[in-house]
Amino acid sequence: MKQFLLLVLFVLGGTAHAASDFFAPPATSSFGNDTPQFLPVEEAYQSILQWHDDRMTLTWNAAEAYYLYKERFALKASVNGKPQPISTQFETGKLKQDPFFGETEVYYHGTTITLSDLPDIPFTLSVTSQGCADAGLCYPPQTQHYRIDPLQHTVNEISATDFLSSNKPVINANDDHQALWLVLIFAALGGAILNLMPCVFPVLGLKVLSFTNAHNGSPLKHGLVYSVGVVASFIAVAGLLISLQQAGQAIGWGFQLQTPWFVTLLACLFFVLSLNLLGLFEIGGSWTDIGGGLSRKKGYTGSFFTGVLATVVASPCTAPFMGTAVGFAASQSPPVALLVFGFIGLGMALPVLLLTLFPAGLQRLPKSGSWMISLRQFLAFPLLATAIWLAWVIGRQTGANGMALTLLAWLFIGFGLWLHSKGNKVSAWLIVALTFVLAIVKINQLPLGGETPSGHFDRSEIQTLRASGKNVFLDVTADWCITCAANEALVLNTSAIRDAFTQHNVQYVIADWTNYDPAITQLLTDYKRNGIPLYIYYPADLNAPEIMLPQILSKDVVIEILNR
Repeated sequence: MKQFLLLVLFVLGGTAHAASDFFAPPATSSFGNDTPQFLPVEEAYQSILQWHDDRMTLTWNAAEAYYLYKERFALKASVNGKPQPISTQFETGKLKQDPFFGETEVYYHGTTITLSDLPDIPFTLSVTSQGCADAGLCYPPQTQHYRIDPLQHTVNEISATDFLSSNKPVINANDDHQALWLVLIFAALGGAILNLMPCVFPVLGLKVLSFTNAHNGSPLKHGLVYSVGVVASFIAVAGLLISLQQAGQAIGWGFQLQTPWFVTLLACLFFVLSLNLLGLFEIGGSWTDIGGGLSRKKGYTGSFFTGVLATVVASPCTAPFMGTAVGFAASQSPPVALLVFGFIGLGMALPVLLLTLFPAGLQRLPKSGSWMISLRQFLAFPLLATAIWLAWVIGRQTGANGMALTLLAWLFIGFGLWLHSKGNKVSAWLIVALTFVLAIVKINQLPLGGETPSGHFDRSEIQTLRASGKNVFLDVTADWCITCAANEALVLNTSAIRDAFTQHNVQYVIADWTNYDPAITQLLTDYKRNGIPLYIYYPADLNAPEIMLPQILSKDVVIEILNR
């Protein structure tokens, strides 16, 4: 129910992308010729790291009228990319009512940090600090990296590139084997969560209810055939994706939704399914299975194609854990990638399969009756809302003409189904079939662009913003991505996050993948992702590593990243 209300709110409220205008920090201006002159950050703050027996000291010196934040220090040790625990001891600072962070502890002139319990083998150390000037300038966080040898008591400062290369984890065959099993578990979990999406849930719910009236075959066999349909569909889509990538096409998971004719087909399918669930037409008498064509048949054929239908309607969705699995698959050989996608399908089929494996669960379901008709009609509304939302996506991709063609297709489909109810079945299905074909052909002839023109993402803008002193929050999204829409409506496009972005000097940048954009596809590849959403936080310090956020956002997660 929550997902359905969110979807309706999203469709009625319009896209949240326009919210980016609110996130730009206010411009500053100065008057007269008395603008203060500020020191470069490397002159304002200087440090030295030294050995003292089995301990180390990090001594900082700050210029006059400059200070360092105690809470902004972050010291991290690592060996081959694996974090190592160390102990740090800070001096007591001075409490200051700071214009940026309120009352906080700061160091004027300088301070000394003592490091103990250090690794007894060579390791790397990253030190992050931040300071401000009394005259009103707050520097971006600065990060320094060191290579340290405890045996020789040597300390060498290194570049960010050398730091990253020296911290690449060492992976052996056993680690790789364990990583694969972990990814397969994530894939299955992500597939299982897909069943809760507003598009998939009605299919799953009515499929389970149909088992209570199954007269042709046992529920277990129907569950197995349904599972085969889901897994086979995921492997088929993954096989097509891998084949296109092997042929040199820069595409990712969800590429089919970048094609307006496919979105049109999906919108019309949801429209037909919603009319059927409302009872406006029937195929072949009384039954409670859902789908179109073959998925409506009784017996094992219907169960198989219901699994196919469930996979199709799940295509706009990305679930937690699924992004990690799909990203891993993108960097593996085709057999491993197909295995990962197969486990996503297995996870999606698992709830139905478990229910049929344990018949006691089915016996607890209420006996069939009028309540099933009411439930069936109620489940039509999430599908109808999804159809409307997909029509809006087509409008974003191709403009008002594309949306109008989709609505016109619905009109003719409705007319054909009305003829079907009057007994003129041949003419009815001829009209429906021709409508699908003509709509697809006409939509395909429309130029891409609409309100989301492709090819406009420039990755270099991120570095330009960082070089100017801004932190950057990158949102890789698309209008057809339900998970993206939920994150934008509930988290990113809220006053709390806007205020946090302004307070922390964050520029909100959108990379819109609604239409095909090779620059965004390459970005996803570089971050080992094969689908969206993708959220990355880039600190203003060009030497500081970027932070990848989870696919399901919360306000606390975003604010925690900003406060680091």
